[in-house]
Amino acid sequence: MLEALRRFSVKPVLVVCLLVVATFSSAQSAAPAAKTPSAAPTKDPVSNSLRMLMQRSQNNIVGAVEAMPADKFSYKPTPDQMTFAHLVVHIVGSNNALCAKVADVPAPKVDEPKETDSKDQLVAATKASFAFCSEALAKMDDSKLGDDVELFGGRHFPRAMGAFGLASGWADHYGAAAMYLRLNGILPPSAQPKH
Repeated sequence: MLEALRRFSVKPVLVVCLLVVATFSSAQSAAPAAKTPSAAPTKDPVSNSLRMLMQRSQNNIVGAVEAMPADKFSYKPTPDQMTFAHLVVHIVGSNNALCAKVADVPAPKVDEPKETDSKDQLVAATKASFAFCSEALAKMDDSKLGDDVELFGGRHFPRAMGAFGLASGWADHYGAAAMYLRLNGILPPSAQPKH
């Protein structure tokens, strides 16, 4: 008797499920499919993405360099770490070298900044390096990303590796600058309240 009851109660549930599936299936086939506009393929997706990343990175890195008080440019968290000024000098050099390599343009002819330069000089050098990157990357397209270039200590890589290195470098450099700021009680630009 229990078995007969089980068969009886399962049949109506099964029938209802089949009706629901059939209803949804016919409703889907009867209604015209809502077409979502598909984005056209992006021309030069790597180059365009790098330019987009540069804008945010520039705002954050320049903001961090400006936020650090002048008397803290000699600050380093531990004896084995670089000073904040050294980090800024490294950022400037990295921008000038890698933006030139990835965009296949000559590096700018500038006086290399030094750790002993004033805050104003280092802020100006940082801004100039991003201005150069903006100019250089505006000329970049994806057609040369497979070309062999010398990067990172004389080793050879596809030009695309330089683009990835540039983008990851910006993230790494900003992360380091933000840490230096926080260790000095300063909120980094990306953590500032939005107005």
